[in-house]
Amino acid sequence: MADELPPDGNQNGKDVDAPHVQVVGQYIKDLSFENPGAPNALSVRPQIELNVDLQARQIEREHYEVELKLRVSAKSEEKPLFLLELVYSGLFQLHNIPDEVRQQVLLIEAPHILFPFARRIVADVVRDGGMPPLMIEPIDFVALYRAKAAQMQQAQPGGEPQA
Repeated sequence: MADELPPDGNQNGKDVDAPHVQVVGQYIKDLSFENPGAPNALSVRPQIELNVDLQARQIEREHYEVELKLRVSAKSEEKPLFLLELVYSGLFQLHNIPDEVRQQVLLIEAPHILFPFARRIVADVVRDGGMPPLMIEPIDFVALYRAKAAQMQQAQPGGEPQA
């Protein structure tokens, strides 16, 4: 049969038991844009605040959903110009990924894959709102992961942060 693997576990020269990550799908899970500053805001340079959050959850044995949450608020002289909230998600299949690195794959590697698409959505929505496209700077997901891990460790009772 065509579905049977050779005894060495290789298929077309690839080790099918080797650890790998596959993107099953990507999608906008939630998108909101409020533009209370229009039309007056179209000619001012706003102060931008960006908040990033990541969530990962297991869907099936090897399938995980990763959510990249972006919240962009723009103000000028403390007046709100616009607010954009985006939850951009991806469904990932993790095959033979060791438990000790699974969280890093889900909260570092997966967001690296999702970010360029979310960045384009933010730029397009802000532009469609009448302002120059907002090109979000690349995000250091490693630093974000480390900060979240340190925060979780400090929240544990009696837990001392380790170097």
